[in-house]
Amino acid sequence: MYVAPISTDHLLSEAEKENLYQKLIEQLNKDFNFANEPVDFHSSTKPDELKVQLHEKIYRLIQYKFAEYLSLLYIVDVPEDQVKKLDGSDIMELSEQVSFLILKREWMKVWFRNRY
Repeated sequence: MYVAPISTDHLLSEAEKENLYQKLIEQLNKDFNFANEPVDFHSSTKPDELKVQLHEKIYRLIQYKFAEYLSLLYIVDVPEDQVKKLDGSDIMELSEQVSFLILKREWMKVWFRNRY
């Protein structure tokens, strides 16, 4: 049964434990490229590096390319109601929370694809 992770660190450790971390990286690369926001998270990227790189990318998108940011959320299929619940007063905090929502959605895709 799928149980949603409670934090980014928990999600990434779960992905490693289930040997799906590489698939998670592939899914992130695929969806970012599909959104015309190419990233290249290498297969050798460690979980803590991935967390920081994703956070930085989302921060830059919110700051400088907001339309592309919204497009990415649509392509990844992050639930709109979850994004609306976030406090946007601190962009650094917002980008960290959105990074977690993106990882959570991508993890769900990878997990279900692996199971079914």
